[in-house]
Amino acid sequence: MWAYESVFYQIYPLGFCGAPYENDGVLTHRILKVKDWIPHMKKLGINAVYFSPVFESDTHGYNTRDYKKIDCRLGTNEDFKEVCGALHKEGIKVVLDGVFNHVGRGFSAFLDVLKNRENSVYRDWFHIDFGGNSNYNDGLWYEGWEGNFDLVKLNLGNPEVVEHIFSAVKSWVEEFDIDGLRLDVAYCLTPDFLRRLRSFTDGLKEEFFLVGETLHGDYNQWMNPQMLHSVTNYECYKGLYSSFNSMNLFEIVHSLLRQFGPENWTLYKGQHLLCFVDNHDVTRIASNLTNARHLPLIYALTFGMPGIPCVYYGSEWGAEAHKSQGDPALRACFEEPVENELSAWISRLAEAKKQSKALNYGGFRSVVLTNKQCIFERKTEDERVMVAINADEEEYHAHFDAGCGMAVDLITKETHDFGGGSRLPGYSAYFWKMEK
Repeated sequence: MWAYESVFYQIYPLGFCGAPYENDGVLTHRILKVKDWIPHMKKLGINAVYFSPVFESDTHGYNTRDYKKIDCRLGTNEDFKEVCGALHKEGIKVVLDGVFNHVGRGFSAFLDVLKNRENSVYRDWFHIDFGGNSNYNDGLWYEGWEGNFDLVKLNLGNPEVVEHIFSAVKSWVEEFDIDGLRLDVAYCLTPDFLRRLRSFTDGLKEEFFLVGETLHGDYNQWMNPQMLHSVTNYECYKGLYSSFNSMNLFEIVHSLLRQFGPENWTLYKGQHLLCFVDNHDVTRIASNLTNARHLPLIYALTFGMPGIPCVYYGSEWGAEAHKSQGDPALRACFEEPVENELSAWISRLAEAKKQSKALNYGGFRSVVLTNKQCIFERKTEDERVMVAINADEEEYHAHFDAGCGMAVDLITKETHDFGGGSRLPGYSAYFWKMEK
């Protein structure tokens, strides 16, 4: 599948475009800004864009009002169609955020329930108790996502609700030619809904990609041949920055062995999880690492380990923002992209990843592991790549059986001779493609 060989770029459109937090109802063609960033994405090596919510909502996008209308703060459906067309022309796939667990209070069916109560034809679209009350003093109680009453939980057991959602997804494929969906809070969606969505989208478009937002637990309960193709790898997200901050690479390698290692009990062997160092919900990685010299290395590890790497807009040049500053800080508007040494490094990592079968599909085996260094193997039948990381400021000499005498670094294209072992300069990373 195309997604397994891609490098993703996440854009949170309302923040990216500088839209007001509250929906002011003013039509502004902000989404066209994405077109100006396409050359930057191409230079970065991106070939798939994941857009956080773009449809009409009350505030932040995850409280949908209308699944078939682009948010007026971003522009029109024609504007977004133009953006998708420009991306596709440059060979960049488009994945949209599918927010199907809940809607906003401004969703038309919910407004009808507030108006007509028991007589509403939409009363069974939600989980309603007309004998209760909500935080908004509606004179009725309804289930909100994790107790948030601005996020009205949908009744996905109602066939009419499912049909409404599927009709919207079909319209997105027909109107914007999208290539996949990222499912918000996929861990809240019912298995039956996920199976039906997979069957439906398989029939809509060849290789239509479904990736779900999951946090903890066994990812196989959502990611399997009948449900999602991929899920977000939050286990390794935490392990990545924590390993560098504590100078304990055992943590991340332990997770990778648990997920993808050579043993029979490995959880996700052959699977392709979405890997990231930050996103719109968490502290940006440049603010999360205690040592700035580790910034290029954490991206190298993310691109070298099994999975689909995803870069959050702005973080490719080291933009900073901490979760404690609030969501708007994490979802900033940048007037134009910045290109520097970090973005150039990520560009080289992206090209190496996309061009290597082993990095896209290879297994995982730990070769050398200390608190501050790790070398692991990614291997397919016809290609073998060693990923080497030295997180220490001091040079490190690694002694191991390379299985060959020479290799070419996929990042720098330089030739490496393993005759006297391997010398890793301080704060360095390599993707060695081993000679047969």
